[in-house]
Amino acid sequence: MNKVSLWISTMRLRTLPLSISGIILASCLAEYNGYFKWKIGILAILTTLSFQILSNLANDYGDGIKGTDNNGRIGPERAIQSGKISPDEMFNAIKINVLISIGLAFLLIFCAFGVKHFLLTLLFFILGIASVVGAIKYTVGSNAYGYRGLGDLFVFVFFGLVSVIGCYVLYAKTIDHVVFLPACTVGLLSVGVLNLNNMRDIVSDEKSNKLTLAVKFGIKNARIYHYALIGLAILLSALFGILYYTSPYNLIFMVAYIPLLIHIKKVSINKEPKLLDPELKKIALTTVLLAILMGVGHLL
Repeated sequence: MNKVSLWISTMRLRTLPLSISGIILASCLAEYNGYFKWKIGILAILTTLSFQILSNLANDYGDGIKGTDNNGRIGPERAIQSGKISPDEMFNAIKINVLISIGLAFLLIFCAFGVKHFLLTLLFFILGIASVVGAIKYTVGSNAYGYRGLGDLFVFVFFGLVSVIGCYVLYAKTIDHVVFLPACTVGLLSVGVLNLNNMRDIVSDEKSNKLTLAVKFGIKNARIYHYALIGLAILLSALFGILYYTSPYNLIFMVAYIPLLIHIKKVSINKEPKLLDPELKKIALTTVLLAILMGVGHLL
């Protein structure tokens, strides 16, 4: 039982709600337009969860064998860092998770498109493979893109654009302009979560030569970048609320602006990187809340 608990902890379940927030938002928009199907929705959630767990395991492995996760790290202790799981055990778990992710992606694509939409099927197979490769290459390998400041771009594309727009296409078999602003909003806030994590770890990352954007910018400019991410997300979501307004319920998501603005104030006050750790969970949960309310509010 201790080993099972350890593996569950290694999967970092607290990160999973953020990964499916875009799926829930896209599903609500699909329901509004009459395209939603439960089978696709459930498979989309399971596939996304498998990709996120794969990413978490790969990050533990990549940062662990590179020595980036060490005693100087501020965040929660990782499995390889603690010595409770060996690199070989983690590598085997990654291989198993790759097979699960590919299998779920195949079922999702077949369920959504069958044999009638060849080009969409091909496109989503490519996206599925790219998601697997991207999840692994974030920290694994000599050319890991997370060590070159490209993690923000990956998160924006996959947590925002692919999650929301891609999921909507699975339902509707076409792209609708209604999904673009929500996709960018979720993407920007997800990048904000990553940036806050990188600001927290800026000292240990710099020592380990993990050149995140926070390390490249420096803590002062990383804060400005953070304010821009949150501010632009608020602006785009407000624009969505105005452009697609049909009832006051559509604007219910704006209640999430309150914790976002409080978060910005806390980030500006807490000058020490280590003091940013408590804000990570708050901004992640607020992102989930805003994404869900954007979708649900559109249905009311």
